[in-house]
Amino acid sequence: MREILVEMPKSLIFNEYEAGHYEKTGYVRWRSMMYLYSIDCVKAGWLVKNKGTWSITEEGRKTLQFSPEEFIRIATQKYREWKRQKDFVELVAEDERGADIAEREATIGYEQAAEIARNEIVEHIRALNPYEFQDLAAALLRGMGYYVSEVAAPGPDGGVDIRAYKDPLGVEGARIKVQVKHRKDTKVTNSEVSALNGLLRNGDVGLIVSSGGFTREAVKEMRNSNNHIEKIDLDDLIDFWEEYYDKLREEDKLLLPLRRIAFLAPNK
Repeated sequence: MREILVEMPKSLIFNEYEAGHYEKTGYVRWRSMMYLYSIDCVKAGWLVKNKGTWSITEEGRKTLQFSPEEFIRIATQKYREWKRQKDFVELVAEDERGADIAEREATIGYEQAAEIARNEIVEHIRALNPYEFQDLAAALLRGMGYYVSEVAAPGPDGGVDIRAYKDPLGVEGARIKVQVKHRKDTKVTNSEVSALNGLLRNGDVGLIVSSGGFTREAVKEMRNSNNHIEKIDLDDLIDFWEEYYDKLREEDKLLLPLRRIAFLAPNK
């Protein structure tokens, strides 16, 4: 989503009205209209949205051959077909589309606010240094109910950054050996997964927390491993942090403090 907002002004020239702000919400008009028509694309099956990441579907790729006018016309038609099936009522006429737009203001406002908030969290995490990110991962494990017995100090760590157990003495269940990779634009590779796998003994569980994500080969290496290895990427970390936030220690919450805000539920 962040990439879209950066690239659109490079390709389009917005007039004063389009670049202006709505008085009611303060949102930039062209951004709001982009969100508006993205809803049509989702209902048409051309676009999938997931926590700020928009992915084009195979059906959506076929629409790239359409003219802009044809694209908008068909997307609008697809939205209305979805709406008709949902509400079992006849939709507004073409010249009444303004009323339909107003009906979806809650969705547009919610999506923009949610993505702005998500982006702020992402940028906060990316600004952490490697040891702060490591502390964040350890705090999350504690919030999830695990006992963290060791967090590696700066310097060589032998390949294990965090050690955690299900109980304080480490006598119940598997030991968890965690590698933490805080690299904005570098994904974990299959060789790094293999290196962790080589450190697992007697039923140990491996976990890799990576802010840069994982290559497909790395994910495949985890699935094919003779040991249990899990992964947490940046989106997973944020989702888990939100889910277990109320169970975090007060000092741990300070690593990534959140405040919940209520929004009018969007019309799905």
